[in-house]
Amino acid sequence: MSWGIELWDQFDNLEKHTQWGIEFVERYTKFVKERSEIELSYAKQIRNLSKKYQPKKNSKEEEENNKYSACRAFLSTLNELNDYAGQHEVIAENLTSQIISELTRYIQELKAERKSHFHDGRKAQQHIENSWKQLESSKRRFERECKEADRAQQYFEKMDSDINVTKADVEKARQQAQMRHQIAADSKTEYASYLQKFNQEQNDHYHTLIPHIFQKIQEMEERRIERVGESMKTFAEVDRQVLPIVGKCLDGMTKGAESIEPKHDSSQVVESYKSGFEPPGDVEFEDYSQAMKRTASECSLSNSRAESKPDKPTGKSKGKLWPFMKKSKLSLKLITLNAQVRSLIEGAGSEDFSHLPPEQRRKKLQAKVDDINKDIEKEMDKKDALIKMKDVYVKNPHMGDPSSVDPRLAETGQNIEKLQLEAQKFEGWLAEVEGRMPVKSEPPQRQSVLYETQNSVPSNDNCAQDRESPDGSYTEEQSSEAQIKVPNVEFDDEFDDEETLPTIGTCKALYCFEGNNEGTISVMEGELLYVIEEDKGDGWTRVRRNEEEEGYVPTSYVEVFLDTNGKDA
Repeated sequence: MSWGIELWDQFDNLEKHTQWGIEFVERYTKFVKERSEIELSYAKQIRNLSKKYQPKKNSKEEEENNKYSACRAFLSTLNELNDYAGQHEVIAENLTSQIISELTRYIQELKAERKSHFHDGRKAQQHIENSWKQLESSKRRFERECKEADRAQQYFEKMDSDINVTKADVEKARQQAQMRHQIAADSKTEYASYLQKFNQEQNDHYHTLIPHIFQKIQEMEERRIERVGESMKTFAEVDRQVLPIVGKCLDGMTKGAESIEPKHDSSQVVESYKSGFEPPGDVEFEDYSQAMKRTASECSLSNSRAESKPDKPTGKSKGKLWPFMKKSKLSLKLITLNAQVRSLIEGAGSEDFSHLPPEQRRKKLQAKVDDINKDIEKEMDKKDALIKMKDVYVKNPHMGDPSSVDPRLAETGQNIEKLQLEAQKFEGWLAEVEGRMPVKSEPPQRQSVLYETQNSVPSNDNCAQDRESPDGSYTEEQSSEAQIKVPNVEFDDEFDDEETLPTIGTCKALYCFEGNNEGTISVMEGELLYVIEEDKGDGWTRVRRNEEEEGYVPTSYVEVFLDTNGKDA
């Protein structure tokens, strides 16, 4: 239906309707803008939520997340949720660019077009109104002239019938009447002309001009409605476009949840907290019905757990000589040894992870060795690159000075040497732990941790004094007398048994050595031993494998790592 035909007389209502149409588009644009702001706010909140529950870098929480499948699944959910928030940001961005910006520009164009059409309509309306006014004016003038002509005719007839009026007056009245009739005739002609003109203009106005203007307004309105419909369709498509990616995010969350392995997480608990110690064995019966003869010094210095196994000596001469030690000299030696132990603990307590149980310590040392080997590989690659660079400079001097690479080569060589020494140190500790770890087939021994580790030099004050409780846990009972080795203790002259010397470092065998002579000890290549006496200039170093085996090896056959504190002590 055409507005120009059906609504030819509804100019004002059409003007109001088109204004409402523009306001509707503005209202819809405001709605989309608020939706975009909600999407941005929601995306921000989702990102903040994901960030809030993300584990901190290099933290214990991050380590736990990497260890357990449930934590990894949760981390995957957080990452997918972050991507999910990004899709809502995409929605907000597309709403702004594809709808809000377009409609804002279109509204300005629509207002300008509407203003132009209604300006033309008002101009046409004004023209027809002016034409109507001219017609009315000519009509009134024609009416007025006709009345004047009638009055002039009546006056002439009156003068002509009056015998008292002169002939000249009658002639004058006749001429006046004729002039009025002529003016009335001219007014009639003018009125007829204006009437014909108005009818033509009115016909053009209501059948041509106004329908044409109204048709343009109708087309403008239809384009507005179509544009709003397209915007509403885009509003839905903006969401639909991100659905595949949102679906992938949700699939990622589902996949993370499906990757949870309860059995694996359960085994990780074992890996995390396994100590490596064997459960305690049966408690031996202690027969108190027999007389127990013990000296006061033995009771004060012996470990309560060691009493259950009096026949097993913990050193070459400890069990036999302690009851006969002189009290004053023993106390002095213990004080001196405590100072030595503390200095050793402070120097290597945290570095060799000795404060951890054997299994956990082994894992830490293995990880440290792997990290150092990776660093060595990097330095070796760097050294190879520098060597190639130097070769290029030698062959092409114009590209650079070969001597400029030497300082960097020297620095890299020093770094490699330091890292190799560091690796040897940790490999020594690792081999020590792996060699000392309890075997499951062996019966559990109720003795201090120090003896379980073959009387190695303690590296942590607490670790040196930790003891296993009957249930296999650790207690903080401190019994220095029962857990430390007493080197160089003076005894009465009537006892000449050999004293147990303290370790002053470690060494690694570079070659095999068969100790066939008296006083020597056989070693295998790569074996780690304790140094108890360094080379005095005769080419021999005194070492110990365990508490029962010690002897001399050629100094050139081993690589010695002396403990500075132990050496000074």
